[in-house]
Amino acid sequence: MKEVFLNHTINFIASNQKKLSEEEKEKLSYGLEGLYLSITKLIIIFLIALVLGFIKEFFITLILFNIIRFPGFGFHASKSIVCLISSTILILGLPYLFTRIEVGPIVKIILCFISVVTFILCAPADTWKRPLTNKRKRIIRKVCACSLAILYSVIIIYFDGKEFSNLFLAALVIEAVLVSPLLYLIFKEPYRNYKKV
Repeated sequence: MKEVFLNHTINFIASNQKKLSEEEKEKLSYGLEGLYLSITKLIIIFLIALVLGFIKEFFITLILFNIIRFPGFGFHASKSIVCLISSTILILGLPYLFTRIEVGPIVKIILCFISVVTFILCAPADTWKRPLTNKRKRIIRKVCACSLAILYSVIIIYFDGKEFSNLFLAALVIEAVLVSPLLYLIFKEPYRNYKKV
C-alpha cells in the first residue's frame, strides 16, 4: 500500500513538473514516506483512542506533546512498527494511565523535577538523519525546551487535581523520555549525532 501511494504521488508530481532529478525524487520519496507513516500511525492510534473513549484527552495530549517536542526533538524509531508501538504506548498509554490513576502532588513534583533536569542535560536530542550541527540553534532549542518544561511543571503543580494537569504531565514525561538516552540505548540508535558530523 505504501509503495503504491509513493509511486502514484511521485508520478503525479513528476508529470506536473518540467523534470525531477533523481536527487529530487529521492527527497520527495523520503518526505512522502514520512507523511504516509505519520498519517497511518495517527489513524491507528486514533481508532484505539476511540475504542477507549479517550479522543478529547488524546488530542489535547498530542497538541501539548507536539508543542514541547518541536524545540526538544528526541528519539525517532528507524522501523515503522517500533514507531507505532512506542507511539501507542507513550502518546496514548501514558496519558490514559495518568487520567485513570491517582497521581499525587509529591509524585507530580518528583516527575516534573526529573523531567526538567532531563531537559537541562539532554535537550535537544537529535537523530542520525537530522543531526543538530548548528550550535546557536541547539542553544536556542535548549532554552525553549527547558522553558517549556518549567512552564509545564508550574501548570502541573499549580492546577493539581484538574484533569488537564495530568495531560500536561503526560506530555512532559513523554518528551523527557524521548530526549533522554534511554530509548536510543534500548533500540541501539546513535545519540548526540551532532558530535559525529
